Amino acid sequence: MKIALLQLNFIVGDFHGNGQKILDGYQQACDQGADLVVTSELALYGYPPLDFLERPEAHDIQAAMLGELQKHIHRVGLILGVSERREGPGKRLFNASVLIQDGEIRQRWHKALLPTYDVFDEARYFESGRDDVFVFDYQDKKIAMLVCEDIWGGAEILDCPQLYQRDPVEELSKLNPDILIVPNGSPYHWKKGNDRLTLVGRVAQQLNAHVVYVNQVGGNTDLVFDGRSFVLDSSGKCVDVAPAFEEAVKVIDTSTSDRMDYLEDSNLENLYQALVLGVRDYMKKTGHQNALLGLSGGIDSALTACIAADAVGSENVTAVMMPSPFSSGHSVTDSEQLVTNLGIHSHKIEIESLYETYGQTLEPIIGWHPPGQNPGDVTEENIQARIRGNLLMAMANRNPGTLLLSTGNKSEVAMGYCTLYGDMAGGFAVLSDVWKTLVFQLAKHLNRNRKMIPDHTIAKPPSAELRPDQKDSDSLPEYDVLDAVLQAYLEDHLSIKKILKKGLADANTIEKIIRTTNLNEFKRRQMAPGLKVTSKAFGSGRRMPIAAKL
Repeated sequence: MKIALLQLNFIVGDFHGNGQKILDGYQQACDQGADLVVTSELALYGYPPLDFLERPEAHDIQAAMLGELQKHIHRVGLILGVSERREGPGKRLFNASVLIQDGEIRQRWHKALLPTYDVFDEARYFESGRDDVFVFDYQDKKIAMLVCEDIWGGAEILDCPQLYQRDPVEELSKLNPDILIVPNGSPYHWKKGNDRLTLVGRVAQQLNAHVVYVNQVGGNTDLVFDGRSFVLDSSGKCVDVAPAFEEAVKVIDTSTSDRMDYLEDSNLENLYQALVLGVRDYMKKTGHQNALLGLSGGIDSALTACIAADAVGSENVTAVMMPSPFSSGHSVTDSEQLVTNLGIHSHKIEIESLYETYGQTLEPIIGWHPPGQNPGDVTEENIQARIRGNLLMAMANRNPGTLLLSTGNKSEVAMGYCTLYGDMAGGFAVLSDVWKTLVFQLAKHLNRNRKMIPDHTIAKPPSAELRPDQKDSDSLPEYDVLDAVLQAYLEDHLSIKKILKKGLADANTIEKIIRTTNLNEFKRRQMAPGLKVTSKAFGSGRRMPIAAKL
């Protein structure tokens, strides 16, 4: 059977645009000889729709669009992800996939397992499907359908906890399907794709059936969907796979004996492409054409500038250099070299006079000390960052369609080594889920073919340059130690005791890192949204109290 995978980039709530994109993909697939066409999860809505699902008029619009789509679906069936209304006690909706053929809905499956961990909160909106699993005949094949999380009921095979009492795959194994269709809304994070392939491969073996796994692609707010839809044969081997981070209409013949490698997803190029796609789609889907950022001469702002240029084009990126009395000369020259390398626009604004004015104004009220003279007091340091934030926000305000990108990395955000209303100012936090050590790796990766980021930017010790001779290591552990401890705590959820057993640092260092991270939750709540690219990002997937005993 020839099955088409519609790996498309949807806008949440754009029912007309999403519907037209699905119809165009359907017609393209039919022209390529498809027997069956499959979309991703909640394709008409775009995933995740969140509280859009609580708006009754949205369902009316979706129903109207679904009716229009049905008119154009002929003998080649379309499996489409939608929400469906329900009656009775419980939630008002099912997360559903339906088979449309000859203008009618012939089959439907209501998602049974509703994830409520990390960025997912589907039980907030949907009722769990309680129908028995089933197979249906389609062109002499026994077809089964499970929606996304429904194949993760037995996820302990990946050393994950079993979260559900029900395992639809186990139930389905008794019905001997030939093909399992799995529509997905599965966001990217570092190394996740390999887990997907392992899990789905074992599902294919358990069912002794082909598995058609269809994922959406594109950025939706803080999530990036990598696509990478695939088909596995009954032995769990990959028959074919759609490209990562781009739209595709992929027609795959399940009768083929050909096999191909599933691309490794733990490489730096994948991570970089995820960041580029996330920025591009966030700007496009929120109506921004131009990117603005402060360029300090440091590695974080340099990498952010590279991502922005690749996302929206160099001609649509403006960098602003704002040296203070404590900025080193090479910070300006490194920034100027990067501007030249990328071909982006730039401005230079000296902030020394503004800084002096702040000092003169505040001296009679709170006193004023040269930075570094009063240890533990960062007021004079933070003023510099806040001056820069004000200037950047003024430029963004003056130019409609301009988005200010903040440049802080995950390590700094975790430790609160950033200034509210200063370097945290902005509309989108590009690197907020990228460890500092990974920032260095990405910078070197970008430079492998041609020099984009100046060598000196990569080689010099990281510094905020807000006081004389300042280095990040004056306030923080070395980044290789810091990142290892933070990853163990935030992503692997290890206790202090278990982190200590791993030998990552001494007990005092570990305790200080974790205490500092917990104390700075209030700052992260005020941070701009950022892209999730690891298994646990700050933002919607990490809900920690601010007022708590730490």
